[in-house]
Amino acid sequence: MTASPAKPVPRWTAALPLLTLLSAVAAILALSQPAQLPPGLGFVFKPLTTVLILLHAWPRGADRPRLARWLRAGLLCSLVGDIALLWPEQGFLPGLVSFLAAHVCYIVGFCTRQRLGAVRWPFLMFGVIAAAVLGRLWPNIPAALQIPVVVYVVCLSAMAAQAWAWWRASVGQPDEPLARWAAWGGTLFVLSDAMLAINKFAGPLDMASFWVLASYWPAQWCIASSLGRARA
Repeated sequence: MTASPAKPVPRWTAALPLLTLLSAVAAILALSQPAQLPPGLGFVFKPLTTVLILLHAWPRGADRPRLARWLRAGLLCSLVGDIALLWPEQGFLPGLVSFLAAHVCYIVGFCTRQRLGAVRWPFLMFGVIAAAVLGRLWPNIPAALQIPVVVYVVCLSAMAAQAWAWWRASVGQPDEPLARWAAWGGTLFVLSDAMLAINKFAGPLDMASFWVLASYWPAQWCIASSLGRARA
């Protein structure tokens, strides 16, 4: 069965990288401590940035429909998580569940390109990183959150590891540049969430909002870009 031809892509999508960057900067300035823009703007620009990344992903992946469906689903779950975390205390658990669902979607999507664990060493590498971060945070994680946090960390690490497994198994193949985008996205996601967790459970980090969001949105952009180029 041949893939259906890609639909024409609107010309305005060429402006998406700049629009996403401007929206991300506005969100970071509004959500930073102290805020450099009115904090209420964070409630607009934070979800808007993820919506723009969704628009970046939407016209891509015509020749990889199953991957495209799962990655778009992951971005939609991430949007729900972004909105929940606008209320850091009340929204933490709903945000955790939303991003957990996003990582499951990403794992399933990456598994459409490469069997789960086909390359094993990335799972060992990210497992060691996850264990080190959890070991540092464990005494400060409330008992009610310990199991959800462990499940989340396992899924996050598996997502990044499977992205790397896809990349390393595709070296020299047509998929390699796309898999590399996914691997960078998974790595940046681990970095972003590690800083978020350290800031929440181990004490405040200087410029935490900047560092968390400045790695989070590039992670999502890279994952969306693993769907390939949009066709004009």
